[in-house]
Amino acid sequence: MYQVLKTDGRAKRAEFTTVHGTVQTPVFMNVGTVAAIKGAVATTDLKEIGTQIELSNTYHLHVRPGDEIVKKLGGLHRFMNWDRPILTDSGGFQVFSLASLRKIREEGVTFRSHIDGRKIFMGPEQSMQIQSNLGSTIAMAFDECPSSVADRDYVQKSVERTTRWLARCKTEMARLNGLEDTVNPHQLLFGINQGAIYADIRVEHAKQIAEMNLDGYAVGGLAVGETHEQMYYILDETVPYLPQDKPVYLMGVGTPLNIIEAVDRGVDFFDCVYPSRNGRHGHVYTADGKRNLFNAQYELDDRPIEEGCQCPACRHYSRAYIRHLLKAKEMLGMRLCVLHNLYFYNHLMEEIRAAIDAGRYQEFKKQKIERYLHGQE
Repeated sequence: MYQVLKTDGRAKRAEFTTVHGTVQTPVFMNVGTVAAIKGAVATTDLKEIGTQIELSNTYHLHVRPGDEIVKKLGGLHRFMNWDRPILTDSGGFQVFSLASLRKIREEGVTFRSHIDGRKIFMGPEQSMQIQSNLGSTIAMAFDECPSSVADRDYVQKSVERTTRWLARCKTEMARLNGLEDTVNPHQLLFGINQGAIYADIRVEHAKQIAEMNLDGYAVGGLAVGETHEQMYYILDETVPYLPQDKPVYLMGVGTPLNIIEAVDRGVDFFDCVYPSRNGRHGHVYTADGKRNLFNAQYELDDRPIEEGCQCPACRHYSRAYIRHLLKAKEMLGMRLCVLHNLYFYNHLMEEIRAAIDAGRYQEFKKQKIERYLHGQE
């Protein structure tokens, strides 16, 4: 159940209640692709840094260890020791990213495993079955994510096929939730809006899928090559046509500034690999912009990554020490940077929710963006 508690312009402050707990939105989902956050971060760490919901990848878990194995072990929550909500993506983005290895037909997509090269077929029914075996809280519909620079005719046909696939996903999800041995009979289904950077295709698709009365709606196919301005324009045009009484999820986005801007356009859910990926390379986020701890200026810097930050790294260690660990290729350095970045994102969402609650989101947005850009290295 999704309940809007407060609005401030188009920004929404809401609660989303699931069988695995209630999520306060806007929310950032920490990305654990193969049921683990890259950077030696455990689920116990995720709780300590304020993670509400974790995201795992359908395609990667299907390939390894295999969704049937996860089901036999009690489902993804039990497998990875996480009792809060989990969203699984559908595998559609992997179809997009494995472009040279795929063949798309109406039934679904045939492509080759990036691990051992074996042929895999995935369509709407297979994606739903895999996600049902995983037992995630929220399953994403199977879609094609066309390139943001694909020609209009291709995008139109792709979106029409994605709509047909969504209807099949909904039918199969209802069937799977009714089985006696299903891991999570309360699994929710989010549909995905596509259309590249063609606003009219996006709007028409939003209207069509809004009529399907799904549990939530995502905007996919952005942050894949278009400019930030194009992304914001598509959100401005599209989000108003998605149901306002359902959560809206912007897939794969993004930077702190992307999130602040998208919240202002009515988005509730976010995910992105940036905080963990950048952390593994010594790039850390602060309210004053992103810092590269490999830089020589931090060699004798005994301050924490960010003054006042309550993450495990900032409470106990200095920039100089973490820089030393990174230079020495000690895994602890990578781990501390990832923990800091994930805490930063989770804490940013707390600040965003508080600003909407207080009815001062525009002021908050302006101050945050100015400070972030001014302090950027």
